[in-house]
Amino acid sequence: MTQTILVKPVITEKSINRVRDQLYTFEVEKGANKHQIKEAVEKLFSVNVKSVKTINRVGKEKRVGRMRRATQMANRRYALVKIAKDQTIDAFSITPEQTK
Repeated sequence: MTQTILVKPVITEKSINRVRDQLYTFEVEKGANKHQIKEAVEKLFSVNVKSVKTINRVGKEKRVGRMRRATQMANRRYALVKIAKDQTIDAFSITPEQTK
């Protein structure tokens, strides 16, 4: 069940900067609530979760192709997970070799 709740970690410049504040960003299933997200992160990464914030992003309409036809982008849900101060999640550790 934990694998179905957490879709993937979000690795962007903004999310990497939030790691300094112990905030980790994940894309999660649309139906998942904060308690389920907390349990999934604690079980999968063996960390203590202090808080969970969720963000619902509405998919935008985008024009693609030669005829510029409109398509609808997918709706997404993100979770900002704050963990205990002395803990880290290895999925977000970036080495200098990976930034090149």
